[in-house]
Amino acid sequence: MEKIAIPAINGQLSAHFGHCERFVFYTIEDGKIAKEEALAPPPHAPGIIPQWVSDQGATRIIAGGMGQKAIDLFNARGVSVHVGAPLSATEAIVDSFLKGELDTSNNLCDH
Repeated sequence: MEKIAIPAINGQLSAHFGHCERFVFYTIEDGKIAKEEALAPPPHAPGIIPQWVSDQGATRIIAGGMGQKAIDLFNARGVSVHVGAPLSATEAIVDSFLKGELDTSNNLCDH
């Protein structure tokens, strides 16, 4: 079992994970989505979100963009980071990821 976190706004991937309205957590079992849960994150401050996402049991985060410091903080907590995901529906992103078809080659973060 693994758990994937996606920062979201209005059901779509949020361009900036630190300012999203919710994180959608997908529990994956046998290569399929077994559970979906949306939670409001704590207020944005340096280092808070990586700890909180890890505390929710996430093993991966898929985001549009993220700075290197945030990537390092997630990795230090055992959360694999995938950046460059398209701004589309969160479930579609997870489905593409599970099929090995998600293009995460372009980090949208410019800072």
